[in-house]
Amino acid sequence: MVQELVIAIVTAASAGALYLSAAAKVVKQYERGVVLRLGRLRNDVRGPGFTMVIPGIDRLHKVNMQIVTMPVPAQDGITRDNVTVRVDAVIYFKVVDAANAVIQVEDYRFAVSQMAQTSLRSIIGKSDLDDLLSNREKLNQGLELMIDSPAVGWGVQIDRVEIKDVSLPETMKRSMARQAEADRERRARVINADAELQASKKLAEAAKEMSSQPAALQLRLLQTVVAVAAEKNSTLVLPFPVELLRFLERAQQPGQQTELQPRQAVRPPQRPAQAPAQPERTGQAQPQPQPRTRAQKSQSGAPVPTPAVLAAHARPSRSKPFTRH
Repeated sequence: MVQELVIAIVTAASAGALYLSAAAKVVKQYERGVVLRLGRLRNDVRGPGFTMVIPGIDRLHKVNMQIVTMPVPAQDGITRDNVTVRVDAVIYFKVVDAANAVIQVEDYRFAVSQMAQTSLRSIIGKSDLDDLLSNREKLNQGLELMIDSPAVGWGVQIDRVEIKDVSLPETMKRSMARQAEADRERRARVINADAELQASKKLAEAAKEMSSQPAALQLRLLQTVVAVAAEKNSTLVLPFPVELLRFLERAQQPGQQTELQPRQAVRPPQRPAQAPAQPERTGQAQPQPQPRTRAQKSQSGAPVPTPAVLAAHARPSRSKPFTRH
């Protein structure tokens, strides 16, 4: 009898230990416990510490209340000014209502991730490229509002959304680099021109002051020579006044004119006129030369032969006279 009693006590203790091990739950400090009894939500959300549930009837769901950091995959999109970009972001959120995070949505992490990707694509299509590169604070706020609106019903609060990187095509990067280089070159030229203008004004004022006192120019010349000689150079540079060169140039101009006048008066020698060629001595009569006109005589420059001279030079033909029988 005693032995049977001992066995019953041991069996009851073992059953109680098994029940306690199945019913006892520990909720951590950063967690909250949501109890479902026979599939129905219990109104009381279990806090951190030790808690008891009914094994087989109650089911405890632990919800993490910490801030979750979730990267948003890079999304390809076209901006409002028709530029193809690739943008990725990061989102920070936490659960503020454990019961809604369990009941209202199947997987709140996956739901927030998909909502963030959709909102990021919408922001890319509504924004310009300059806003994505320089005005990110405004875009982050708009993206946060777009994600936070549906997440409130899930018991999730969006703390912060940040756009991490904006990837551009290589052609767009080169175009932007050329634009930035041209802008910097333009500013450098403007600054250089402004400096030249200010320097010219100061030099004009200095020249005006030195023109009243010629000795000041000589003193300035000596100061320049001292400054050049102070560098321990073997060559000494002395400035040469331009007015002296102009004086020498004006002095040489009359001499050059007197030397050029005799050369222009000399004429090249004329070639002697050739004698007229004599006709060949043949049996046939040679053609008589036509008398030249005054215009031809004036053009050739040689004396025109007269008809008497031409007759003297003509000779009788050696052919036999023709007789008729």
